[in-house]
This record gives sequence, structure tokens and C-alpha cells, in this order.
Amino acid sequence: MRVDVQSPVRPQGGTTSLGEPSRDLRPLLQLLQLVKPYWARFWVAAVALLASTGLGLVYPQVARYAVDISSTAKSLSHLNELSVVLVVVFGLQAGLIWIRHYQMSWLGMRVVADLRTRAFDKLLTLPPTWFHQRHTGEILSRLSSDVTVVEGLVGSELSMALRHSVTLIGGIILLLFENWKLTLVMLAVVPPLAIFVVRFGRKVRGMARGIQDRLAAAGIRAQEVLGAIQTVQAFVRELDEGKAYRQRIGEAVDAQRGLIMWRSSFMALFTFAVSLSITIVVWVGGRAVLQGELSAGDLAAFLLYTAMVASSVAALASLGGSLQRAAGSTDRVFEILGEMSNIADPADPLALPDGKGHVRFDHVEFTYPTRLDRQVIQDVTLDVPAGKWIALVGSSGAGKSTLAALLQRFFDVSAGTVQLDGVDVRHLRLADLRRSIAIVSQEPVLFSGSIAENIAYGLPNATQEQIESAARDAHAHDFITSFSSGYATLVGERGVQLSGGQRQRVAIARALLADPRVLILDEATSNLDAESEALVQKALARLMQGRTALIIAHRLSTVRSAHAIAVLDNGKLVELGNHDQLLGQGGTYKRLIEHQVFAGQAVN
Repeated sequence: MRVDVQSPVRPQGGTTSLGEPSRDLRPLLQLLQLVKPYWARFWVAAVALLASTGLGLVYPQVARYAVDISSTAKSLSHLNELSVVLVVVFGLQAGLIWIRHYQMSWLGMRVVADLRTRAFDKLLTLPPTWFHQRHTGEILSRLSSDVTVVEGLVGSELSMALRHSVTLIGGIILLLFENWKLTLVMLAVVPPLAIFVVRFGRKVRGMARGIQDRLAAAGIRAQEVLGAIQTVQAFVRELDEGKAYRQRIGEAVDAQRGLIMWRSSFMALFTFAVSLSITIVVWVGGRAVLQGELSAGDLAAFLLYTAMVASSVAALASLGGSLQRAAGSTDRVFEILGEMSNIADPADPLALPDGKGHVRFDHVEFTYPTRLDRQVIQDVTLDVPAGKWIALVGSSGAGKSTLAALLQRFFDVSAGTVQLDGVDVRHLRLADLRRSIAIVSQEPVLFSGSIAENIAYGLPNATQEQIESAARDAHAHDFITSFSSGYATLVGERGVQLSGGQRQRVAIARALLADPRVLILDEATSNLDAESEALVQKALARLMQGRTALIIAHRLSTVRSAHAIAVLDNGKLVELGNHDQLLGQGGTYKRLIEHQVFAGQAVN
């Protein structure tokens, strides 16, 4: 069913563009809530990390001892003992690293799975208007690429950041104990280096945002083009679309080239600054050794600690950009989790009473949230007795599909009420309401599973016998069994392996299996050839027996079969009656008829 809304717009409420870094790291704190169920594994990994990092900090002390042994010509047995100790320490460290890596990788995998399922579950509850305001490609990007960034954060980068932080803090403390004067010499380079890192980070964040925006635009366009590939090829626009896509990618590559230049310059200057610091330490420390103030082992240990601290600073500087990007990705995913649907179950829902599908629109008014300047439905009162069929006709945009959407409560009325069997639909559980309604649309949606799975979508626990019975009633059994795989035949994405008439009959079988009180037929035969239409009409006749039907009419034959015809014009109900009565009135309905050819052509 098509619902007219304005072109997609950027939603209000602060939704960021794809790739935009978060302004702070608060989203990472939100992520910790997902880690809570797995605290035990997290603490095992944390303890292993601390222990393995601590063992790494022991190595310079061992090196000091080895150098002093060599310089004082002590016995070879001391070196042998030292080598055994090193093997034991490194073996223990390797085991701890395995534990830490396994636990953090498992944690990243599990948290990401939870995050994806929670985000998808949330998306399933959001109303159509939410999706009308966003590109599908952007939503899918949040479920895939953004969540993948989060997996890298939890499974790897968080562990690395903690490890290097511990090494940095532990290394500086040990350096101060080793020689506080040399430590101050080494740390003299830190303040200017910190200023440089901060300014560089700001520059890189802005450039990264621009790159991600360009990539997002290219991705959205690619999805649109591939989703309409037949139209692209029909108008021979392959070369043009390819050129436009290459241009978008080229813009992103140009921006990436600039970012690579900045990063390369940063790494070169950062490495030079750290190397300069180490060189100064070597010069000052070497003089101290020559003057007898330090042993060669002391200097060796100090240099190793300096190298550890320097490498940790470099790693943390590099991880800073990754953490900012991960914070942005986490923020975008949590934006989905934080969305609130304006269509929700009532606090105290009423039970759906026994009934046959009596539908009433009582002084209904409606304005789309995205088009507040235009009232789509204006004071419509329409009563559809149980078991009766009413055709909704009118020009495009008259409000036909909107009335059907209001009945299913994809939107809530601005004024008035929509009732099913005497109960305001807003007082019913959404599941109860929507299970009592089935729709067969102009372009039925099938999923890329088997025919049996698509029919059973109307009743998930249906038996094979029930599926086949519904298919027979829908005049689909014969064509289904003509396939080599029968009901196990895969229909392809959106049912592309089936013809239009076959898709319609599968959709009718699905509706039959759901056994609804009310049917909505949204131009269900408008795109079919004569033979397919005849079969679908037979299937629809079986489906409509004893059920209330709202028929969004497109063909004169369908209109004339209805018990009543409601004529809509600019959101108003202007005429109501049967075919002959409305023709006799000489109003809007007659004008619609006069502009059409009777033999199977459109009435609206």
C-alpha cells in the first residue's frame, strides 16, 4: 500500500550524518551497559591484561641485570639462570595474552550481536513515517558498518587502549624510581607534543567527517540505482550513473588523500619528537655512565622503559582517532535504540470483541507529520458494515490509501476515531488489530524464501496441509506444483522469480491463511494481463467471502462488484452509493468514468 508523503528529509532531533565523530566519549559509557551481562568475562580479560602488561614491565629490570652481569664478567651460570627466568616469564605472558585476546574478542562478538538484534527489534516497532524520513541505505549502514566499528572497539581497541595506558602509567612511575632527573628530561617533550596531538585530532575529525559524508552519499546513490536497475538500463543511463558514482568516489578519495597526508606528517613528526627525546636521554644518560653516576644496566633499563612509554604514547595517539570514530558509530546506533514510536500499544488495551469486521470512520481528520501544511483527510465519516465490500475511488492523492493506513494504525488520526467492531483502534493492542486485517496490494511484497514460507507468513505455525489448502483457494496450487521444487521453490528477492499474477496469488494465499476479519485490496489487479487478472479475480472472490473489504479501486469491474462506492476528492468524502446511483447523480464519480474507457481501464 502506498502512503503519500513528502520526499525524504533529514529527521529532526539531532541525528548525525554517517561517519560524523561524536563530540565526546559519552556513547562509550552507554556501550558499557551492554557489557554488564558479561562482567565475569570482562574482569577475567582485565586481570589477564593487567598481569601480562605487568610482566612486560619486568623485562627492562631483567635487561639491566643481564647487562650488569656482562659488564662485571660474572659467571655464565648467572646468564643461564636469567634466560630460564625469561622463558618462564614470556611463556606466562603469552598465556595471559591468549586469555585476554580470546575473552575480549568473544565479548566484542557478543556485544555486537546484542546491539544488532536490539537495534533491529527497535526498528521493527517504529512507524512508517520514521522510515519515510530516512534513507534505507543510512539505516542499513548503522546496522552493518557502524556496528562493525563497535565490534572492533570492544574486541580490540578497548583492550589496546587499556594495555597501553597501563604501560604508560607503569612505565613513567618506574622511570621516576629509576632516575627522576632523566625522567624529567624525557618528559620535557610531552607538553608541546600533547598540544600537537590535540590540534591534529581536531583537524583529522573534520576531514574524516567530510570523507564519511561523501562515502555515505555514494552509498545511498548506489543503492537507489541498483534498486532500479531495470529503469536505468531501459533509459540507457549505465554510463551516466557509472560516471556519477565514480565522481562521488573520486571526491571521497581526494579527501582521503588529504587525510593520509596529514596522518603521514603526524606520524613522521611524532616519531621524530619521540626519537629526539630518546636521543637526549641517551646523551644525558651516557654522560652519567661515563661519570660513574649510572651503571650500564641502569641506562639500558631506563632506555627500555622510555621506549615502552614512547610506543604507548604513539599507540594511544593513534587510538584516539579510532575511539572518536567508534564513539560516533556507537552514538548513531544508540540513536536508533533511543527512538520512541508515536504508535504504541495503549497502557490499558481493550480486548478485541467478537465480531465480523464492522469498520467505521467517524469524523476522521488527518495530516501527515511531514506535511503539516496539507490536511489529507477532512471530516470523513464512513460506515462499512461487517461482511460488506466498499470501493474507495478518487484521483491520485484523494486519500484512499491513507484511510486504509489509518485503519491499520500505521498513523493516528488528527481528529475523530477509526473503529473496528465498535472499538477505537487506538485502544487495541497493535498485534490484535493488525492480525485481524490483511492486505493484498498492487505490488505484493514477498520475501526471498520459499513459496511455502511466504504463504505461511500469514500464519507462522501453519501446517503444510493448511498452506496447500490456502494455495488451492487462491488458485496458486497448480503453478506452484509445476515447479520442480514445488512449495520449496525459492522466489528470489521481492519475488522476482515469479510473474506478477503468481506473486498476487501467493499474496492472496497468505491473506487467506491469516483468516482476517477485514481485507484491504489496494489496486490488487491493476498491473496484470487479462489471463492473470481472471485467475486473481477468482482468488479474490474466494478470499472476500464473508469478510469486510476496503477496495482501493482501479478497475471498473472491481468497483461495480462492491456493495457501495465511496468517492473521495482532496481528502473529503463527496459521494457514496452504488454504481448506478452515483452515475445518476452526475457528480465526481461520473466525471471519473467519463474520462476512462470502460473495458477494464482505470476508474481513477
